[in-house]
Amino acid sequence: METLEVLMSCIFCEYLNSKKYIMENELAFAIYDNYPVNRGHVLVMPKRHYASFFDSTADEIQAFNELINKVKELLDSELRPDGYNIGINVGEAAGQTIFHLHIHVIPRYFGDVDNPRGGIRNLKKPLVEYDG
Repeated sequence: METLEVLMSCIFCEYLNSKKYIMENELAFAIYDNYPVNRGHVLVMPKRHYASFFDSTADEIQAFNELINKVKELLDSELRPDGYNIGINVGEAAGQTIFHLHIHVIPRYFGDVDNPRGGIRNLKKPLVEYDG
């Protein structure tokens, strides 16, 4: 169990405690990202405070999947995106800056980047040449 001090210093735990989220289920909740990379960028996260996806229980993973699909339904009806990127940063080396697990659900729109080919594979230069 996390200490009260850790939970109080976690911005995502604060969202949960203040009920400032757009939807929830028994084990997870969703908020709009404060620094969105696109319109409708949402974060889905566990109600339990922990950092790594690999520490998730099977029930939590199921709860994430359920919420991701509900978020998609909401965004489809409100924003009608052309696609989605879904991703998780695990650890500082992977870009994680808030150490409460969160899953990015990023709506994508034709024209939001010059060339979307490869999606998240374009994060960094490949180790070997990739033909598709």
